[in-house]
Amino acid sequence: MSFETLGLCKELLKAIKEQGYETPTPIQRQAIPVILDKKDILAGAQTGTGKTAGFTLPMLELLSRAKHAKGHHIKALILTPTRELAAQVGESVELYGKHLPFKSTVIFGGVKIGPQISKLKGGVDIVVATPGRLLDHLMQKTIDLSHVSFLILDEADRMLDMGFINDIKKVLAVLPKQRQNLLFSATYSQEIKQLSDRLLNAPTLIEVARANTSSEIVEQSVYLVDCERKRELLTHLINEGKWKQVLVFTRTKHGANRLSAQLEKDGITSAAIHGNKSQNARTKALDDFKQGLVRVLVATDIAARGIDIDQLPHVVNFELPNVSEDYVHRIGRTGRAGNQGEAISLVCIDEHEYLANIEKLIKKDIQKIALKGFKPDPSIKAEAINMGGNRGARNKPRGTGAKAPANKPRSGQSRNAGRPQK
Repeated sequence: MSFETLGLCKELLKAIKEQGYETPTPIQRQAIPVILDKKDILAGAQTGTGKTAGFTLPMLELLSRAKHAKGHHIKALILTPTRELAAQVGESVELYGKHLPFKSTVIFGGVKIGPQISKLKGGVDIVVATPGRLLDHLMQKTIDLSHVSFLILDEADRMLDMGFINDIKKVLAVLPKQRQNLLFSATYSQEIKQLSDRLLNAPTLIEVARANTSSEIVEQSVYLVDCERKRELLTHLINEGKWKQVLVFTRTKHGANRLSAQLEKDGITSAAIHGNKSQNARTKALDDFKQGLVRVLVATDIAARGIDIDQLPHVVNFELPNVSEDYVHRIGRTGRAGNQGEAISLVCIDEHEYLANIEKLIKKDIQKIALKGFKPDPSIKAEAINMGGNRGARNKPRGTGAKAPANKPRSGQSRNAGRPQK
């Protein structure tokens, strides 16, 4: 099947060709015809499956077919959980819609609201937004959603995890009742099912990969190591493997900053990205990483959810996530668009239970490696990971700083936990 067979207009086909794409991905083959039939969909698709084009292309096609009143009114609204994802979805809308007459804009927090207001006053057809900043505009009456005929919730599971459910409900309350709705989620939780029941009208279910499974083209391995020697091992792996681009995950913002600084001391260019960084700092760090100006990008889970790099070769879990599903999202950063990828986890004795839960979730035993010179000390006993502080002094790292504390479980997050990401 080619894009020509999907019923897309010549302007979209031209833009697709200019991006170098010839064959639609499974999610695109399944979703585009259903969306063009003006049906609601509930799509289970992880990152790297081509889902953004899977909803952007048919959205633009339907907008081009419709007869609209003169002038620009917001006809399509795309909600995303993070700034980074909003920016990248907005970029896709511009790339694929470059030969069509529609105007689009992206609105999120962390930047001044004035320029966004000016852009909205000038008239736009498509808005990509994070829930928090969209509510700010609604409260200030600087945005008109009364003409929206197309609503897309991208990575809805992450929006719920971040506490945006009430924000989403407030947005739904001001939208026209007659509209087409698309909901994309990497996982199917009870909350997602409840949201879909509220939002979708007789939806078509589309699922391109079994929920909560790891990509088969990602080579996964675990390096067993004492927690205080993780940074040393990471530096060794980067240097020995001559890695040029690696995304590293930590549990906490403080841990990301500290590890990035330590890698710089080891002579490895690095940058950290997390919710406490300004939007300009986050954008610069991501751009520098994509351009190869820094070899390592250290990120927390929420900040990394919007990172979209087609040929990222390496992902490292410096610390395992305490929520098993996040492991799937993390390693989904590599092995994208048919490319091979490598996902490595540095696991200390404290994290063995997390590892067991992850293997149970993905229904797969991950290869364990005890590298010579870094084998764990068998005399060290497991301790519960302290959710609010560092490990005891007896395991204090040798000159690397104490082990990063873990985040509190997501189930305990409040709405405000997600607000810095709006």
